[in-house]
Amino acid sequence: MSTHQPPMPQAPAAAPEWQAAPGGNHPGYSSPIPVVRTHLGHALASEWTKIKSVRSTMWTLGVFVLLVVGIGLLAGVAVRGSGDLSGQSPLTLGFFGLLIGMMCVITLGVLTTASEYGTGMIRTTMTACPSRGRVLAAKSIVFFVLAFVVTLAVVSFVAMLQASMLDGQGAKSPSTGEWLKATLGISLYIALLGLLSLLVGSMIRHSAGAITIMIGTVLAPLVIALFMNASSLEKVQTALLEYSIPSQMGVFYDNTLSHSGPSGWDPLWIMLGVTAAAYAGAYALLHSRDV
Repeated sequence: MSTHQPPMPQAPAAAPEWQAAPGGNHPGYSSPIPVVRTHLGHALASEWTKIKSVRSTMWTLGVFVLLVVGIGLLAGVAVRGSGDLSGQSPLTLGFFGLLIGMMCVITLGVLTTASEYGTGMIRTTMTACPSRGRVLAAKSIVFFVLAFVVTLAVVSFVAMLQASMLDGQGAKSPSTGEWLKATLGISLYIALLGLLSLLVGSMIRHSAGAITIMIGTVLAPLVIALFMNASSLEKVQTALLEYSIPSQMGVFYDNTLSHSGPSGWDPLWIMLGVTAAAYAGAYALLHSRDV
């Protein structure tokens, strides 16, 4: 007679303990990784990491610095000892380098947003930060601060260099207001122009197209006005000359194409209003279109 006993049934394994997910109404697995609520600071850190990591930032800002400093130095050497600045401020010579250098800031502004659509990186950006308004705000803040700081440092250096080179050459000593306009004022204007380019890039979503639009916006009014010789178009010609971007930049150096139109700090407020309108349009389109 067999003494083999059948195995005793084992008790079922204990069910895993489930805990409610933090902030949830339904039970779920509680991750050991701490969950941190994201905010604008995280988006700013992300955008700063991106803008300082891409080569386009180094190239565009590097060429910008070379153009502004190089042309400013050449202008100072060219007029030194000639007496051409008799009774004028030496700071006016800083305008020529910025007239070409601003193209670099425009290009970088467009690439900050439009290049992400071309590479598909925007999908990763929006996945990491679903708040589209926060992404646009972070890009705008990081770019504006970077463009402003670089421009302020460069134009201040060029202004001091030119003032020292032309000291005792018959040029008048710049006043405090002229120093502020030729350094702080023009830096804010250039940074806003770059920010406007960033917003156009966000709306167009194509780097070449947005850069073409911005270059046309800068140069077209001036070029068109130069060929308006008919007397019936005199008022249109004057308006184009007065409100073209190169002419408004010249206001900060008292070197304008006409003796009427914006003066003082008016160009800065005009650019601020245009940029604010463009920001509203870019924000609306960002929420109404798919990534």
